[in-house]
Order: sequence, then C-alpha cells, then structure tokens
Amino acid sequence: TVDSEGEAGRLSGLVIAEKLAACVQYNTIHSTYRWKGSVVMNEECILRMKTKAALANDLVAFIKKNHNYEVPEVIVTPITGGYEPYLTWIASETRNQTK
Repeated sequence: TVDSEGEAGRLSGLVIAEKLAACVQYNTIHSTYRWKGSVVMNEECILRMKTKAALANDLVAFIKKNHNYEVPEVIVTPITGGYEPYLTWIASETRNQTK
C-alpha cells in the first residue's frame, strides 16, 4: 500500500521502467491499523504487481528502497496457475536476470 494515488502512479512507473513487473494495478482502499501505539484510519492505495517468482526478491528490495513508508506492506503471493498466454506475457515483459 501507499498513501496516495500520486505515489501509486510514481511507484508503478518505476517498477515497470525497471521491468520488475509486467503490470501494476492499484485502487483506493480504507485501512484501519495500529501504528506505534495508536489506531490509524486512513485512505491508501493498494498495488498488485504481476511478476515472476525469480524476480520477487528483487521487486521487494526495490519497493523497500523506493517506498515512502517506514515499513511498507509487501506480501508475495505465488501464481500457481493461470491462462498460459498471460503467464507467458508476464515472463516476456520482465527482466530475464537480475541487474
């Protein structure tokens, strides 16, 4: 998650430019959480980034480096199947190896 649509667009653009994901989708959500002893309620944007397993660690490191939160929410969900042409597209639009 990020704190605004502007930040979602900025981070999405960076990720795509680096070919760490083939696609980034984002939408607005309402979050309630505890942070440093206080309950926080605010609007955020959640991002879903489509990449291949071999790039997951690189993507997490990139997000951590380029994110404006002290502790960004980054959760990796494996793709266990899907429409093969779409999965092939993800593979073709992402890096073949780490930089």
